[in-house]
Amino acid sequence: MKIEEIHQIFLTTDGVSTDTRSIKKNTLFIALKGENFDANSFATEALKNGASYVIIDNKEYYIDQRTILVENSLKTLQELAKFHRFYLDTKIIGLTGSNGKTTTKELFNAVLSKKFNTIATIGNLNNHIGVPLTLLRLTKETEIGIIEMGANHQKEIEFLCSIAQPDLGYITNFGKAHLEGFGGVEGVIKGKSELFDYLKANQKIALINLDDSIQEEKSKTLNNFTFSNQLTHANVFFEAIEADPFAKVTFNDTIIQSNLIGIYNATNICAAIAIGTYFNISTSEIKEAIETYTPDNNRSQIIEKNSNKIVLDAYNANPSSMQAALTNFFQLEENNKTAILGDMFELGFESFEEHQKIINFCKEQQNIHFFFVGEEFFKHKINSEHFYFFKGFEDLSQYLQKLSFSNQLILIKGSRGMKLERVLDFI
Repeated sequence: MKIEEIHQIFLTTDGVSTDTRSIKKNTLFIALKGENFDANSFATEALKNGASYVIIDNKEYYIDQRTILVENSLKTLQELAKFHRFYLDTKIIGLTGSNGKTTTKELFNAVLSKKFNTIATIGNLNNHIGVPLTLLRLTKETEIGIIEMGANHQKEIEFLCSIAQPDLGYITNFGKAHLEGFGGVEGVIKGKSELFDYLKANQKIALINLDDSIQEEKSKTLNNFTFSNQLTHANVFFEAIEADPFAKVTFNDTIIQSNLIGIYNATNICAAIAIGTYFNISTSEIKEAIETYTPDNNRSQIIEKNSNKIVLDAYNANPSSMQAALTNFFQLEENNKTAILGDMFELGFESFEEHQKIINFCKEQQNIHFFFVGEEFFKHKINSEHFYFFKGFEDLSQYLQKLSFSNQLILIKGSRGMKLERVLDFI
């Protein structure tokens, strides 16, 4: 069956699902294969749960005329999304970067939804499956789609661009994330810049942070819309950016106070203001959107529990974001501070050195207690009055049961796999 015919069937349904646990009535179920499962075997269950059609790529699971047999279900999902994107011709914003992608995407959505009907990536469904699923949520009423694109290897952003075909793109930054897959920092820059390569080849627009030297250099060959806190010739100029501890920016003589912690989030806010300006959204509406946005999902959250104030940033971590979070934490004027830091994943052969750098960075602070959690940090165990090392969360939890936190400012930061939000149960 041709993709055009599958798309016509898709239009008669109320959306796509790849998980029988979330099947709703009149959905199109697409059976994908994973390392430990074959969703073809769930086709019958999907129909029983309300799906109108199922797409499979194993003829042994063919049921009846409601079954669409294809050569490769994943490829069909991707081709269907690409076809649907052009069928609607919705304006698409593509977003990638080492740090701050999800927060920036949420801020873009908050600002742009003040004027437009928008759809944005849910959570961090930003890979070769998540991007197509987001595109298939677009409807005729959708005016702007905001597509987050993640990658940990070369050519992934290039591939996601071939599906989403963005009209405007933004790279948050080039940091030390997924070094193992990209092959070092230069590999990260090359991989993330695949978005710029697409925009240049297709004469589309790049949103550029001129205060980032890499972006500033690449902007010279791109159709661009720029922002800066340093260069007044930028399309959008910010008179001031600061954090105390919440990020605050001054734009058009207007102070915009966010609920996001840290100077590093000020850049995300500036990008959101710039995108709003590009789409002619008023300063007052931009201000309202940003000031009412509240982070969640363990991302730069402020939590008050008992007598303690907690900075929960356990959504993800890499050397760049870890150092940024610590820098902000060190600047906060509190007497009693504790930092609970978890291993940073996917650093490859650079893991040993990068974990040592974080420990060295912390050594400069004399009045903060540091709890380092995970096997990578544990390799650098030292005897120190303020440093505590734990091989894993179980060892940490046993130690925390003996403690009683009181009037503390606590930073919790680590890679997603560390699940350090569990620390909250012991505070």
